[in-house]
Amino acid sequence: GAATRHIKNKLRRGEVLAKLKREQRQAKEERRRQRKEAGLPTPVPKTIDDLREKDVTFVEEEDRELQLDEASDEFAGHFSGADGPPHTLITTSRHATLLSFSFAKELQDLLPNSVFRKRKGYELKRVVQLASDAGFTNIIVINEDRKRVTGLLVGHLPHGPTALFRVSNLKLRKDIPGSGRPLQTQPELILNNFVTRVGRRMARLVGALFPVEPVLRARQVATFHNQRDFMFFRHHRYVFEEREDRRAKKGEPKTRVVARLQELGPRFTLKLKSLQLGPFNARYGEYEWVSAPHRQTSRRKFVL
Repeated sequence: GAATRHIKNKLRRGEVLAKLKREQRQAKEERRRQRKEAGLPTPVPKTIDDLREKDVTFVEEEDRELQLDEASDEFAGHFSGADGPPHTLITTSRHATLLSFSFAKELQDLLPNSVFRKRKGYELKRVVQLASDAGFTNIIVINEDRKRVTGLLVGHLPHGPTALFRVSNLKLRKDIPGSGRPLQTQPELILNNFVTRVGRRMARLVGALFPVEPVLRARQVATFHNQRDFMFFRHHRYVFEEREDRRAKKGEPKTRVVARLQELGPRFTLKLKSLQLGPFNARYGEYEWVSAPHRQTSRRKFVL
């Protein structure tokens, strides 16, 4: 740093720098000790998440207006149980490679009542119409570019909405160390940190892919965690194992049951690019929200 820049000798400069860091660490520990003795609260770290600026799009669970809107939106029939269990069609872009087919297979293992069909030469608008006519309630289209999965189109049928996501950091099951194969059971769904109007729409869009079980307790867990408008997805299973307890005293059981998480895959990150009202229509579709990074006025404002 600036305090050691004038020292030409490399060894001497390293010694001085280490001494400065040690003194800074000791001073920090002393301040922490004094704060603890004085009974002062621990200061909250200043991160972008903690300093997030709230705006008019923020909603609360007890918001009466939000409850009335959600009681009559496109997902109301699903969450009330009137539409029955979801039925999802999974397909790919044209000229897809093995990566897209493998990703589709793992999504099919994740989503109950899901079916995979090859795209063939159909236009996307025609695929959406055929899926709606066949009784599917959701459609997922995996977009691929230069042998890389780059996007995900998720639509609720027959009345929409349709969301387009950018996909990044995709890892399939075979690329995750220690991963396991999922069981053919419904996973418990966790939707975390969706606190705005658009965020609630995304949570309900994702929730519509899974059957409605409010008190479901399962060993498999599918988690969508929103942080700074990035939706991180993880798929885990609780594993219970019996291990030797070396700290057990005389007369106590020599073994104990421990729980750990085993990742099942896939693992990926989603970034919302657009939200369209109604089923997919590239030419005449009406957009509820479109990503516009050039209009962003603050790094502390987020959409979801």
